[in-house]
Amino acid sequence: MIVPGSASQSLAAALAELLGEPLAAVEYDRFADGEQLVRIPDTDERAIVVASTLSDRAHVELLQLQDAAAEMADEVITVLPYMGYGRQDEAFETGQPISARAVAKAITTGTDRVLTVNPHETAICEFFDVSCTPVDAARRLAKPLPTMDDPLFLAPDAGAIELATSLRDGYGSGETDYFEKTRVTDTDVEITPSDAETHDRDVVLIDDIVATGSTMSTATSQLEAPARVFVACVHPLLAANARTQLANAGVDAIFGTDTIERPVSSVTVAPTVAEHL
Repeated sequence: MIVPGSASQSLAAALAELLGEPLAAVEYDRFADGEQLVRIPDTDERAIVVASTLSDRAHVELLQLQDAAAEMADEVITVLPYMGYGRQDEAFETGQPISARAVAKAITTGTDRVLTVNPHETAICEFFDVSCTPVDAARRLAKPLPTMDDPLFLAPDAGAIELATSLRDGYGSGETDYFEKTRVTDTDVEITPSDAETHDRDVVLIDDIVATGSTMSTATSQLEAPARVFVACVHPLLAANARTQLANAGVDAIFGTDTIERPVSSVTVAPTVAEHL
């Protein structure tokens, strides 16, 4: 049985259809003091909890779904389409937590196995005390892209070049390259242009997460007279005014997956996740 979190209902439904498994009609409620409560129906021997953890409340909801499922199922598998706090994979200053480790330890207590889609750093999978498999869904982003002649797939830094390569391979043609990026603050980045030719050429900027939009906006400003600029991301977080910022920067369209369900979520990662289930 597929057990959906409240933030991952579309993906859970797509996964249930692909796998031919029933989709649990989860009920969500609140106590008078504001604490949340979930209820799930009787489940099969295997319960697959599908829940993106976009907020602290979503983390608590996931733990509750796991615990309820474990009361009835022999095996609980947790699918984290987007793992909140996953980018905090080290302590940046003395006295700070390694938040990815902290939430991984908590999630571990209620599951037998974990899948997570394109974690910012695959090393966070080592924080789980059960098997954790990183799932690369970047190729899925090729599906909604328009027809392009000799496109350029650009990553914001060297660490994301594998995403650009995966997307290019999924599309079937094009060149890949990357910028040199230095992050100044959480919202400010410095980007050195790549040497790739962009004049009168379609450019696809690709990253795992688009949060504030600052990186992609800065990257777009470094392009020399491109024909069109598209932004592709696995996790379209698009916090605050990110969507507006990208439009003002000259981005023609944004394509994301349903790991985070947004208006730009134009393709599902369900087929890729299903391969691991």
